[in-house]
Amino acid sequence: MKTLNDVFLHTLQDIYYAENKLVKSLPEVREAANGKPLKDAIDEHLEETKGQVETLKKVFQSLGEEPSGEKCDAIEGLIKETEGLMKEATGDGKNAALIAACQAVEHYEIARYGTLREWAKELGHEEAHDLLTSILDQEKAANSKLTHLAISKIN
Repeated sequence: MKTLNDVFLHTLQDIYYAENKLVKSLPEVREAANGKPLKDAIDEHLEETKGQVETLKKVFQSLGEEPSGEKCDAIEGLIKETEGLMKEATGDGKNAALIAACQAVEHYEIARYGTLREWAKELGHEEAHDLLTSILDQEKAANSKLTHLAISKIN
């Protein structure tokens, strides 16, 4: 990666991989969750994540690129950590641990989308900038919902 555009495309592939991996992993997290409020929140985020995959396809299309993923070590690590929590945590602590794990993923995504959005702007990719901004806004809202759920019902 020698140019900003190279880094931009690589990171876009990274987050595309991550979102697709989350689509596969979130049903397991939902299964591990206890109670309707957290299960519903995970269901809602799964549907949102599927929509984000579609939006990322539009980002690639706007750049004249084919959607493709590049293995994302960060999401692999976050998912591995979550899988450990699903096995180890029990009782009242389990949902709190799952929310914390979900928020770690949200914070990763917020960081990535914020960076990608600004790179798109710098590179003059206006459509990509707008699409990435919409995903960033969704990720921030998801994080806020998880915080509210943790404070009001789980913690």
